[in-house]
Amino acid sequence: MGELPSYTLGIDIGTTGVKIILLSRDRIVYQTSVAQQLRSPQIGWAEEDAGEWWQNTQTGLRRMHERVPDAAGGIVAVGVSGMVPAIVLLDEAGEPLRPTIQQNDARAVAEIAEVTETLDQDALFRRTGGYTNQQHVLPRMLWVKRHEPEVWRGIATVMGSYDYINYKLTGVRALEINWAVESGMYDIRSRRWLDDSLALLGLPETVLPPVYESQSVIGGISEAAAALTGLPVGIPVIAGSADHVASTLAAGITEPGELLIKFGGAGDILYCTEDIRPDPQLFFDYHVIPEAYLLNGCMASSGSLVKWYANEMLQDSSPELFATLDKEAAAVPAGSDGLIILPYFLGEKTPILDPEARGVLFGLTLSHGRGHIFRAILEAVIYGFRHHLDVLRELGCEPTRVLATNGGAKSKFWCQIAADVLGVRIRAYPAHPGSALGVAFLAGKSVGLMEEWREIDSFLTEYRDYEPQEEQRRIYDRAYQIYRELYPQLQPQFARVNALYSQEQHELMTGGHRG
Repeated sequence: MGELPSYTLGIDIGTTGVKIILLSRDRIVYQTSVAQQLRSPQIGWAEEDAGEWWQNTQTGLRRMHERVPDAAGGIVAVGVSGMVPAIVLLDEAGEPLRPTIQQNDARAVAEIAEVTETLDQDALFRRTGGYTNQQHVLPRMLWVKRHEPEVWRGIATVMGSYDYINYKLTGVRALEINWAVESGMYDIRSRRWLDDSLALLGLPETVLPPVYESQSVIGGISEAAAALTGLPVGIPVIAGSADHVASTLAAGITEPGELLIKFGGAGDILYCTEDIRPDPQLFFDYHVIPEAYLLNGCMASSGSLVKWYANEMLQDSSPELFATLDKEAAAVPAGSDGLIILPYFLGEKTPILDPEARGVLFGLTLSHGRGHIFRAILEAVIYGFRHHLDVLRELGCEPTRVLATNGGAKSKFWCQIAADVLGVRIRAYPAHPGSALGVAFLAGKSVGLMEEWREIDSFLTEYRDYEPQEEQRRIYDRAYQIYRELYPQLQPQFARVNALYSQEQHELMTGGHRG
């Protein structure tokens, strides 16, 4: 009887679904995904159900066992990636106390202002690599403390999305290092929690589990998890990776100067560097590759804006719709006949870091149709990427090559817009498995199944290259300047609109009484 093949298992907890991938040393053996729903019960809120993540993980693994019957016996390591820094609050028994608060949630406007005033922001930047913003865990935790006291009193553990699945698999409460880094409460050089941030929360450090490097094994599959997942007891599980970092590895970005744009539910732009070089307009992460780091931009809305337009405005989410919209938008000139959109539909993270920012359709006329609006949405996302590229170039970071992944990379039309707006050659991976591939490879690297980082390139065989078109580029240069000028002009009005909404909500909750 022959020896079983060796596999690694990657699980990605994404905004729109859980993805499972089974990897051998030289090929993707199996992959599947199970859909889930982002919920926004109030303006600026973004929540999900952690229990649904775990159920979807089990569903995906059952599918894997059906299609690859020998999979379980050959798996040598498991890695989980996920959205960061999503917040999962557990009680003493390990049960979620409330829906998760997602990384693109923008509810904690007042708390961001409070933390900004309370903590020395320059000192915070020197220690954490960032100023207080909507991505940080501290303001959102303060929101829970203020608005949900019963939940607050029950908190035993705070962790992230992939940390939660690791906990369900192993019974071990742990944090991967990039959740800590992106929390805004962790010193990126001394690698310890900030006492003044914890003091502001009034929570003991014990609610934050031990922090592990991405490749570190935190435990093995527990008996309880084995019964639910079909995975053998004891298979090593690594700390895993933030999804955007795992995607960076999975795109083949292993060298300084390489840049990735991710057309996911949110929009990510990641630049690989060999030194710790944070910037106030960007986030900072450790790469999963030792001694490598990532300057990280994240736009709150990207693919989610496309999905919103289809579902809410057009009342249609069929796959055929997007092919039709691409054709309609392709018939519209570059620049969408003067229609420019600000894509701040969930506030905005980098580079403006403004949770009060709002989406804007500027220049709309009766002559514009749905093809114009769809094209302007696609252009707006790329304008946001270009804004990040401007910031990187101001830091002296000129990309040596630019790669594109995730859902938008499937669209030839959107990728060509990206090449034209950014003015660079782009290599897109339309069938790229993303984070699940990266974290599966990382798990294999942790146990020696994969030996060299560049071996990831063997999985990157399907791609398309896009060259910028000079005439389109000139048009976009002019439109982009208008895009950049709109936000500073509208910023004061965003604050007024949010204040108006907050007042209306207060009056509804208090029956119209003031004071």
